[in-house]
Amino acid sequence: MSVRIYHNSRCSKSRGTLELLQARGIEPEVVNYLDTPPSVDELRTLLCMLGMTPRQLLRTGEADYKEQGLDDSALGDEALLKAMVAHPKLIERPIVVADGKAAIGRPPEAVLAILP
Repeated sequence: MSVRIYHNSRCSKSRGTLELLQARGIEPEVVNYLDTPPSVDELRTLLCMLGMTPRQLLRTGEADYKEQGLDDSALGDEALLKAMVAHPKLIERPIVVADGKAAIGRPPEAVLAILP
């Protein structure tokens, strides 16, 4: 089984999710998404797997959210996706992908639903 985690090592939930996977014997591909942000197309794919909209994936408490004016409800999905690529800390984390399914590790145990 191929597992990938979009990870931020400074985030306790992200670290906890990675530890949970490793404790289950899973060594995921770790994508440090702050250094290597997903593309707009990758984000679209992730959103489809998560069953979410771009706005639902945004971290609204981040300073960049307010600074970029992303609370403007008139902004469309494309603008939000481009903002997440340009400012990846706006992306909710961690995201785990396994066999065509995805889950956000909040709490970390939430990712167990997509694992066999």
